[in-house]
Amino acid sequence: MKKIILLSFLILSATTVLTAQEYKVITSVESIVPSGLGRSRIIDANGDRDFKEFTSEQTENDNTRNKSKRKDIRVKDFEETKLLNFYNIAGIRFQNIAANDALISSKLSDMAQNGWELVFVTSGVEADAGDKDGQGIFITRYIFKR
Repeated sequence: MKKIILLSFLILSATTVLTAQEYKVITSVESIVPSGLGRSRIIDANGDRDFKEFTSEQTENDNTRNKSKRKDIRVKDFEETKLLNFYNIAGIRFQNIAANDALISSKLSDMAQNGWELVFVTSGVEADAGDKDGQGIFITRYIFKR
């Protein structure tokens, strides 16, 4: 009986280790455009893409350029959650940042409840470069696995 239990446990463990992991990326884009003119969103792609379909390999003997079509890469099936911009006409709005934090927290909690584990977060910014720039975003990518 002990051998059967031990063997069952080992088979289950091996099966769990061999199970492929699935990854998902959620992106938040928050506008840092002065006067609140930008757009801020959480983006969650529902459509899948296989990178292999859009990848070419360059070699010394074959340097044929990648001929995949951009329109085939685009995902038109996605979830878009509206966020507030960091700025309004009067300047930076801390209430907007708090509201965005609440919405992002809600999205992350929903992902966790659906079996996704947050494994990595990365962010970057393209900030306003002066009076004549007028553009800027703060982007964060949340990488999940299950």
